[in-house]
Amino acid sequence: MDGPHVLVGFDGSPAAGRALRWAATEASLRGVPLRVCHAWTWPYPPGPRGDEAQEIVRGMGVIALEDGVRIARETAPDLDVRPLLAEGTPSAALLGAARDAELIVVGARGAGGFDRLPLGSTAVHVPAHADRPVVVVPAHEPARVEKRIVVGVDGSPASRAALGFALREAALWHASVTLVCAWWDPAVLPGPDRLPFTDPRGLKEEAKARFAAAVAPVLAAHPEVAVEQRFVLERAGRVLADNARDAMLLVVGDRGIGSSPKTALGAVTRSVLHEAPSPVAVVHDRDTQVKESS
Repeated sequence: MDGPHVLVGFDGSPAAGRALRWAATEASLRGVPLRVCHAWTWPYPPGPRGDEAQEIVRGMGVIALEDGVRIARETAPDLDVRPLLAEGTPSAALLGAARDAELIVVGARGAGGFDRLPLGSTAVHVPAHADRPVVVVPAHEPARVEKRIVVGVDGSPASRAALGFALREAALWHASVTLVCAWWDPAVLPGPDRLPFTDPRGLKEEAKARFAAAVAPVLAAHPEVAVEQRFVLERAGRVLADNARDAMLLVVGDRGIGSSPKTALGAVTRSVLHEAPSPVAVVHDRDTQVKESS
């Protein structure tokens, strides 16, 4: 597909259904088409296969795709919805189809795999390897959802990109932003666990100053968005998931400060993908769409 659009993967699972509805609303707000992708694959080891059997498997994919298109049009009746049937794994299909996409949306867990796993392989592989923002949507919606977007910032390039994305999403959805810096340093631990010869208050104030300096230029570009800033002495993964319990979206960078450049997703990002009850947007410093819109 040429031109900007939102790309969503759909396999008929509950998480994919919620992801599809989320993506349809997002595309409608952006004023761009929605591309619904279903990936089908031959489920047996390589070997001779009759054309009739292959067409049956492909036909089941067509039915699933038609169901996804129907759900999208019911969600946003005026939306331009375009189907895409691809052969291969869901991750490969989505990454291969994402060239012009402004955003990729996937369910947290697809129809395959183990029922007790909160996160499937596609929901990890696509955000790890995409060059644009990816939103991972869980199957179950919390009982109460506020029009509020939570974003984690630690001063890294990816977190600054995440902040810009969160502010643009907030303007699009008419939502507020809760900006969270979760700062953790063993030097400020109370009692005998604290590192010796350190000034805990000075370290904390220095970290707060770095945090304020990092976010000020990005916030200045979006004065229309209401922003609450929280500087918290806590481990990032836990505090971000807690702050996002009633939020409509949690936004994080793919890797924070201290993550190895060889790591596809940092520890905090992996943690919130598994634990956050809200949709999670993963934004990369290399994201094509983030840089084009900044």
